[in-house]
Amino acid sequence: MILASYVSFINHSSSIMKKVLIFSAPSGAGKTTLVKHFLERFPQLSFSVSCTTRDPRGEEKHGVDYYFHTPAEFREKIFKDAFVEFEEVYTDKFYGTLKSEVERIWAGGKTVIFDVDVKGGIALKKYFGDAALSIFIMPPSVEELERRLISRATDSPETIKTRVAKAGEEIALRGAFDKVIVNENLDQAKKEIEKVIVEYLG
Repeated sequence: MILASYVSFINHSSSIMKKVLIFSAPSGAGKTTLVKHFLERFPQLSFSVSCTTRDPRGEEKHGVDYYFHTPAEFREKIFKDAFVEFEEVYTDKFYGTLKSEVERIWAGGKTVIFDVDVKGGIALKKYFGDAALSIFIMPPSVEELERRLISRATDSPETIKTRVAKAGEEIALRGAFDKVIVNENLDQAKKEIEKVIVEYLG
């Protein structure tokens, strides 16, 4: 059903079809920091704000970092066929990519940049095919990932435990991405990714 909906969406939007850039990683690997950096570095990129039912972290704002919705509101959007893709990551913890966000960015003549979870990244790459470049941000180790999540101080110990357990499964999926970048040193990771983006954007 999602794939059929996507095909219809692409047919409707074919006249403004543009490239998309996908960043995915286990939580805490640094993808959001990198996405923010490249949004500043490349003005031709525009951030696709995702929908989620999780609570805001830190200073996150509705409509800027995410569209924060209740599970009921999210399910209503599913019913209305509002998503390119969506996933229930945990029970009642939904994430999704809005068709309206992609259309907005393409209409402005820019390349879409996604900051999504690993399964969402794989789904987006499958849907957009050769029009997409997918980048997996790899933590140096699961232990370092756990340390970063703890130091971030935005999640409960129970949530951190769940995320660390899931990270191993997500890392095993890295082969589904076009590029894998290890984020051990942030500046070095920025340099490696910038070369990839410059080549991709032409």
